[in-house]
Amino acid sequence: MSVYAVGDIQGCHPQLQRLLDKLHFDPAADQLWVVGDLVNRGPDSLAVLRFIRSLGDSVRCVLGNHDLHLHAVALGHRQHCHRNDTIDEILTAPDRDELLHWLRQQPMMHSDDSIGYHMIHAGLPPQWDKQQAMSCAREVEQALRADNYADYFSGMYGNDPVRWSNDLSGMRRLRFITNCFTRLRYCTHDGELDLEEKGAPGTQKAGSVPWFEVPDRRSADMDIVFGHWSTLGFRNEHGVVALDTGCLWGGSLTAVKLDNTRHRVSIDCPGAQSPDL
Repeated sequence: MSVYAVGDIQGCHPQLQRLLDKLHFDPAADQLWVVGDLVNRGPDSLAVLRFIRSLGDSVRCVLGNHDLHLHAVALGHRQHCHRNDTIDEILTAPDRDELLHWLRQQPMMHSDDSIGYHMIHAGLPPQWDKQQAMSCAREVEQALRADNYADYFSGMYGNDPVRWSNDLSGMRRLRFITNCFTRLRYCTHDGELDLEEKGAPGTQKAGSVPWFEVPDRRSADMDIVFGHWSTLGFRNEHGVVALDTGCLWGGSLTAVKLDNTRHRVSIDCPGAQSPDL
């Protein structure tokens, strides 16, 4: 069995199919890891969601910020809509409820000790080791799967708090955890989240560094696959593999084989939108 991880798809269904063809992906024998943001901004979010769901046990998927945003809008929080959102086709689909239920069951973090890789959408704060990250992921997953899951989405948006404390509770705790797993790019040297900076490394303000370059981060012993950061591009360093190579805006869609080779395969993409910075 081969395990492949693919970057942010964001509704780019034909490009995903081309990439899987190039990989000779066989769902009967292989496994596909998807780093989140299956939907939104691209033209074929409904097709992507249906296809990924159809793969069953051959796929492992984590939730990204656009996937959570889809749920919030479905629950009526349209004040958070963006002019470039392309999720209405999902919201009016006859299988909408089944698709949203399936998506809401996906984890915030996926780990497979047999191959030694961990998958998240965005980042981890420097205070978390593997055990803490997995525990925090479970907290949000429980909220998403609870009968009162709508309460989570009503309080999800916002940048505060920016510093981790195990004393955080309630929605503030869940929001911090969510922001790490689905939005994080930069941290300050002393471990606060910097959710304002979105550009490529070198463009950020003084005092902020990519989350995976924070000195003495406690997850440094983990091999982490993530997406989210299109202006970062492909990276294979510091124990991380960054896979968002900007398919949505005319870059490429990238997959990596999760073994000791980390063989990279990409296909060029025409681009549906320009980068949303």
